[in-house]
Order: sequence, then structure tokens, then C-alpha cells
Amino acid sequence: MLSNPTTDIETVKDIFSAHLKERKARRTPERYAILEEIYNRDDHFDAESLYIHMKTNNYRVSRATVYNTLELLVSCDLVKKHQFGKNLAQYEKSYGYKQHDHLICNNCGKVLEFCDPRVQQIKNMMGEILNFEVTSHSLNLYGNCAGGCEKTQ
Repeated sequence: MLSNPTTDIETVKDIFSAHLKERKARRTPERYAILEEIYNRDDHFDAESLYIHMKTNNYRVSRATVYNTLELLVSCDLVKKHQFGKNLAQYEKSYGYKQHDHLICNNCGKVLEFCDPRVQQIKNMMGEILNFEVTSHSLNLYGNCAGGCEKTQ
């Protein structure tokens, strides 16, 4: 994950609190535990694996709370939701993190992140040429792990 070291969990909690208040949603300890768990991770994850991880670590959260909280976090841009091919939706923290792109293995589903300034240059150039304000982008490259694939064929 390409992180910004200045990202502070308290800042993220404040943003989430304001979003919950604006939506008249309850500010529960479970929701904040989910937020903290996500911001302590450095990987992509699916909702079910997050739920299982939290249950294994004795958090008292329901599956529905995990799924609903993820949707709330996506709606306030603290978490980004990805649909990589046929795989389940995957999530990653997004506040304070640089724009980056992904390589996804067709065999094992492994996701690698990369950041190349040439992608930004192409985005800017195409916006200028086509008189189009590009506000975000997503680049996912699909292929196969070279050698160390996590799934045997």
C-alpha cells in the first residue's frame, strides 16, 4: 500500500463521525473497531475475510455490521471498493493514500500495487487534448504471476 505517513487514525475517525452524524447513523463502538482494523491493514481484503478476522480476534461484530460499515466507509471515501474481474469485491483503505494502480493474477487473485508517474502524465495529457476534466482513474492490469503464484495450476 502506498501510504501517507501523516495519516492519523483520529483524523479518519473524525471524518467517519461527521459522515455518520450527517446520515443520522449510529456511532457504535463496533463501527469504529472495523474502521481501526481496516486502517491497521496494508492489504486488499474482502468483507468475509475481514469479518472472520475480527471474529477470530474476539471482536463482537456481526457479519451484517461489517458489510454495512464497509458501505458507509466507501460512501465517505475512507475505503475504496474494487471489483477485480470475477473475484469478490475487495476493499482497501483510501484516506491519505496516493493514487495507484493494480496488477491482478488471473490464477490466484493476488493483487499487486504500483505507481508510475507516466500514468498521471497520460491522464493529464488526455484531459487537455479532449477538453475533459479527469477527476479520478482506475487502471487494472490482468495476467499471471511469474513463478510464485499462490495457486497451483
